Amino acid sequence: MSRATISTTGIYSRREIPAADASVVRARSHQIGGSSALVTPAAAPRNLPTPLGDLSRASSADLQAAACTLLPRSGLQLEKRRRCIRKVTEHLSTFDGLTWQDRWDASGYDTSEERLASLNPPASTKSWTMTSGLTWLVGMRVIVPSVLTLRRDVVCDFAMIFRECQKDPLLEEVVDRIRSATNPDLQKHRALTELSYLLASQGIPVSDLTPGALIHFDHELRKVGRGKETYERQIGALIWEVLHSMGRFPEGTPATIRMARQGGPRSVEEFVDRYGVKDAGMRQLLIDYINQRAALGMDHSSLRGLTAHLVRNFWCVIERINPGQHDLDLTEETYEAWRQDVDTITTPEGPKPRQGIWDLLIAVRALYLDLQTWAMEDPARWGPWATRCPIPPIASRGYSAGRRRQAERIADRTRARQPLLDHLLRHVGAEKERLGSFRAAATDSQGDAGFDFNGVHYTHIRRTTGPRAPLKGPRARRGVEFEEPPEPERQLRVRGPAGETINISAEEDRAFWTWAAVEVLRLTGIRHEELLELSHLSVRQYRRPNGEVVGLLVVAPSKSDRERVIPMSPELLHVIAELIRRHTTNLGLIPLVRRWDPHEREHGEPLPHLFQYTAGPLRGVFSTSRIAKLLHMACAAAAKDRPEFEGLSFTPHDFRRIFATDLVNNGLPIHIGAALLGHANLQTTRGYVAVFDEDVVRHYQMHMASRRALRPEHEYAQVTVQEWEEFEEHFDKRKVELGACGRPYGTPCAHEHACVRCPMLHVEPRMILRLDELESDLIARRERAENEGWKGEVDGIELTLGHLRDKRARAMRLQH
Repeated sequence: MSRATISTTGIYSRREIPAADASVVRARSHQIGGSSALVTPAAAPRNLPTPLGDLSRASSADLQAAACTLLPRSGLQLEKRRRCIRKVTEHLSTFDGLTWQDRWDASGYDTSEERLASLNPPASTKSWTMTSGLTWLVGMRVIVPSVLTLRRDVVCDFAMIFRECQKDPLLEEVVDRIRSATNPDLQKHRALTELSYLLASQGIPVSDLTPGALIHFDHELRKVGRGKETYERQIGALIWEVLHSMGRFPEGTPATIRMARQGGPRSVEEFVDRYGVKDAGMRQLLIDYINQRAALGMDHSSLRGLTAHLVRNFWCVIERINPGQHDLDLTEETYEAWRQDVDTITTPEGPKPRQGIWDLLIAVRALYLDLQTWAMEDPARWGPWATRCPIPPIASRGYSAGRRRQAERIADRTRARQPLLDHLLRHVGAEKERLGSFRAAATDSQGDAGFDFNGVHYTHIRRTTGPRAPLKGPRARRGVEFEEPPEPERQLRVRGPAGETINISAEEDRAFWTWAAVEVLRLTGIRHEELLELSHLSVRQYRRPNGEVVGLLVVAPSKSDRERVIPMSPELLHVIAELIRRHTTNLGLIPLVRRWDPHEREHGEPLPHLFQYTAGPLRGVFSTSRIAKLLHMACAAAAKDRPEFEGLSFTPHDFRRIFATDLVNNGLPIHIGAALLGHANLQTTRGYVAVFDEDVVRHYQMHMASRRALRPEHEYAQVTVQEWEEFEEHFDKRKVELGACGRPYGTPCAHEHACVRCPMLHVEPRMILRLDELESDLIARRERAENEGWKGEVDGIELTLGHLRDKRARAMRLQH
């Protein structure tokens, strides 16, 4: 087969691109994660159970009799139940249909804006309600309503009534597992409600519940939800975890509903197709090349970065510049146009130079060089694409200089923040203590009309709707109690003297977690991700041979894939103890939660993470953006008292660099510092501590001390008033018309004040116009000297003009 018609396995030749395959290539719709872990939402096939027999065509009397066999009640309550069912069936009988489901569908309540509850009697008459009757019909599996109807037209005890009607042992087992979970009570109650809604709206038993059906219900409930309840972000999360742990889902199903909705790590094909490569041959080449690189060992984040460089920043730009380009053999014009395009990036402030240009050039150059090397080993597969690299070796000559500039920027950033660290620590510590006392004072005075704190009077903001009234009569003595929705954790809100509302609980939480994050970061120097992975299991102890017990903090492998152990100082022990106490005081133990890793796009194992939060019924691990936001807010608050913080903020990595600098500059061997920081290379640690080179400062001071010891003591006598006046007079005499003279102290003017010619003259930029006047005068003098034949004068003026123009050029550069 000739080279012009070669077609290799898994990759197309640049000489021949099949039209059929080229038409398949398209830009896929944007999605958050990879499709490998996505679960397609699909309602389960209807398989309506009949726990009380087939009641689809039963008479109203039979429905009433069946309902009265459940949940034995007093005669008065049973009569009310019959009346509710009778009212609903009488209303549905006015619509056409052979079954009650047909009549319900014909009524249109599932889709109309009219609510069935609008037919309820006035509030003064509570002998029957349409919503209660509908609840019993749905629970007995007579009617399969929509999620919208369940959300707005059933009673609050629907979940309990529904379960009692099913008589399903498997459903009871699922319910028991949900109740025994460590989640907050409110989340467990809502999970039970969501489970009953799901089974009722899809008309299935719990044994038919599939992952797709749960995702479908998630979408449906979000459509009809009010969008203000925070728990809606985790609809079905607890149900999913329970069913997954029971083995009710197929093998390979994601462990959490979040991964099932968003997908796990993307494949290389999904990464490439995200950017919409038009050429089919190049698309397949990029996929095969990146897969080959990924096989050598590359994490998901690095794979995403490599794909962005090669596909988005390189080939897609080439296709935009030269739509007819179908291979990697770029012309000089195409390459230059590409360089001009990628050398700058567009920002709201305007175009700026791309700081990561060297990484992009290295990635593209590696693509060409790898293809040349692999073509020698596998000519059939890689040979058709091997070509010369358009990026010359000299193009990366500035890589080292660029890295030095980057190191200088980081060093300057650390220099600016190290002196402010103590101020930040005092600020976050004071805020934690103040708001902690504020919350304690508000908690102790909840039964009072108000309380005073720091000389200011505050009043409590009460709930607008009180709790339910206690049950009375036969209902309070029933054998099976209805489930009351648990109250969420009360948020302490008070009103200040100016009428402002203060959420003390939220403010105190923010202050505590800001303090905890700052203290742990600055005492350990751990990375951002490692901070969030700390758990109760990370706290260990080591008994030394002398019997001393040392606290240890085990840091899980992250960037360098190396686990390390950090001995804990008393300050760090105090912070860790505060974190543990905060969880155990409120919950009795530290709950097990899964941490979502946004870089690898996967959930970790359930662990007692230290940096976990509770937001109403939700419980999760802090995200990297949330920690960064807490630090930014703390710096903004500190700027009110410390102007140095204006426009300045700390990041978690700033604490790591300051920690490394303090360690090594205070005498700790650099290899020990590298072990504490988790660096595999000492040069990495050296880059962290090069900000303040303590060795240079120390040796220079020793050198100066030895120099002073050798000099006569009389040279260190106190300066007299006359000597000081002479010293000041010298600098006064150095001031001239055009600027200042730079001659050393104690020396006279060697050029007899011919300042324009003198190399010691430093011209101020504001005197450039004066230099222009002098130049005009010298030119006029030169013309007269030339006319008079004064050749010696002409040579002197030419020399003066040369010095003048040189000094003017320097002054203009200084001004620029």
